[in-house]
Amino acid sequence: MKKQMKINLIFLTLLLLAAGCKDKYTPKPRGYFRIGFPEKAYHAFDTNYPFAFEYPVYANTQPDSSYNAEPFWMNIVSEQNNATIHLSYKPVKNNLADLTEESRELVYKHSIKANAINEKIYVNADKRIFGTLYEIKGNAASPYQFHLTDSVKHFIRGSFYISETPNYDSLNPVIDFYKEDIIHLVETFSWKQ
Repeated sequence: MKKQMKINLIFLTLLLLAAGCKDKYTPKPRGYFRIGFPEKAYHAFDTNYPFAFEYPVYANTQPDSSYNAEPFWMNIVSEQNNATIHLSYKPVKNNLADLTEESRELVYKHSIKANAINEKIYVNADKRIFGTLYEIKGNAASPYQFHLTDSVKHFIRGSFYISETPNYDSLNPVIDFYKEDIIHLVETFSWKQ
């Protein structure tokens, strides 16, 4: 009887072990950190530059300190998300077509990594602001770029970068958050006389 109980116990143990091992291991998908965003608010940039606009309160403006920076080049930096909008100003001197084409070429250099590049024409005739906003979809380094001009004296080019490895899926919430800020900058932009 004891021998039969021992055999039954061993059989029951083996049965439980076999039943418990049927689940196959499935690896979990890679997770990403939750990204917190500040509340939207803006203040004016209105200094001795030949232009003015509104930019987010959670960013700061800095003159561009790169080796090839020209007068009135600047960066709008949001350290919280390692995001920067680079602004490059050039006076128009019978070279508007060249400036516009150079801006377009810089956008389309991203076509190697881009899934799509959408162009949106921007016109504010009252303020004499004409330009194009480019949305670059995919794992490109710069998801938004734009240029604005009055077509006579002023031309400015903007490019948005996030200082992280381009991964469109994980950066998409950040890109969407700053898209509103870029559009707000363009819509509040004005030239000074």
